[in-house]
Order: sequence, then structure tokens, then C-alpha cells
Amino acid sequence: MGGGAHVLDEAAAADAAAGVSDTLECVFDAVTETCTDTAALLASIAAAGRRPSTADLAALRPLLHAQLETPGLVSGAGFVAAPGLLSDAPAAWLEWWQTGPGGEIRPLLLDLDPEHSAYADYTHWEWFALARDTGQRAVAGPYVDYLCSDEYSLTLSVPVTVGGRFMGVAAADVYLPRFEAALMPVLQRLPGPACLVNSRGRVAVSTDARRLAGSLLKGPDFGKVLTGPADGAAHDGLHLRPCGGVPLILVTTTAERRG
Repeated sequence: MGGGAHVLDEAAAADAAAGVSDTLECVFDAVTETCTDTAALLASIAAAGRRPSTADLAALRPLLHAQLETPGLVSGAGFVAAPGLLSDAPAAWLEWWQTGPGGEIRPLLLDLDPEHSAYADYTHWEWFALARDTGQRAVAGPYVDYLCSDEYSLTLSVPVTVGGRFMGVAAADVYLPRFEAALMPVLQRLPGPACLVNSRGRVAVSTDARRLAGSLLKGPDFGKVLTGPADGAAHDGLHLRPCGGVPLILVTTTAERRG
């Protein structure tokens, strides 16, 4: 077919991008709620003239438990502090809760002493670094989450700031099978193979056998694509379309179908 098929594909891609945004906004709503409550808590402590402690962050637990008790995609949620933020845990701290195998809600317990060999330095992990360095929402993964669950997961995060100072990130984990179950039907409605990549080109979910989840797609500056035109951009036979306010890019072919 000629140009008509191409227009139809563009419309389908726009619908798919909107479907991705609609599906994941519920997760980002939870993360944003954590961010808002954490920032308010830290601001009130600063106004009292003292540094926050790990005990202060316990005030977030009712919210985090409620997020995990709500049916949906979230399997873990919490606040991850920037090094040096807390008075009694200067190196690192996570106020993190997750759903266990039996559905129970349990805390994440890690060795956060930098003097120990098992110390978990999360500051280099993509979900922390992307939110910190860009000041924007981030989607990291999929990756094997050795820090929290040993599951193949994605992490959605946003930076927490108070008075312009970076305090850490609010985040939520989504297990890859749940992520794929939610988004695969959206991609399968497209007439050809497609995938979703994050701002670093990592494939999050795919119907394209050439681009498996977890692999890296080489291309342009994906971060610039996210902040570019809503209808995306062409690159090397591909079309890259931002998914609304969700930091994922829908990758489809630009070639018109023939037949």
C-alpha cells in the first residue's frame, strides 16, 4: 500500500504511546505521592532546625504500605536517601517496603555500612542516578534487582528536593512479568514489531524478536527525544515517539507496509 497505510500506522503508534502513558501513570502517581510526602516531612524537620534521622522516615510507612496493599503493578516502594542526608545513617539509607512471596508487606533490610564487603552502594544504580542527574522522572531496567528482590524488575523514580537541594529519590519497583502483561497488549495492537526504550536506550518491553527486553538500542540521544516533539523523530529507519509524560520511547519502523 502507499501513503494511506503509513498514516494509519502513525495513528496506531500515537494511540499506543498514549496507552503506555495511561498504563504507567498510576505507578508514577504513587511515586509522586511518596515524593510529595517525603519532601514535606524533610522540610518540616529542617524548619525545626535539625537534621532528619532514620526514625523520622518511619512516618512514611502508612503511605508505602497502602500503596503496596492497593492492587496494581507496584511490588516495592519507598524513599532512598542521598548520602549524608540523615544524622544517624550518613552513608546510605532506604525506607523501603516490598511485597513478599506470600503477599505480606515487609521491609528491605540491607547492609549499609561502607566498611563491610556487602555494602550496597545504590548511588551508581540507574534508577538513582538518572533521577538525580536529570531532575526528572526516570524508568530504569529491566535488570535483575539484586538490591531488593532478586527479581527481573523495572524501577520508576523521581527526585526529591527541598529548597533546591537533592534529598534522594522516591521510587517504585515493578516486576517485569507484570510490566509485560500490562504493556504487551498495547504494543501488540500495532501492525508491526515495536519496543519501548528508556532514556538510555534500554529496551523495557518488546514485540520485536531482534530487540529483547534488557538489551540496549543504539541510536540518537534518547533523552532529547523525550523532550522533543510529541510526534517523535525518525532515525535510521526507525520512528521514536515519546510516550507523553512517561519517560519511555515507542520505537517502530518508519517504512510503509507494502502489499
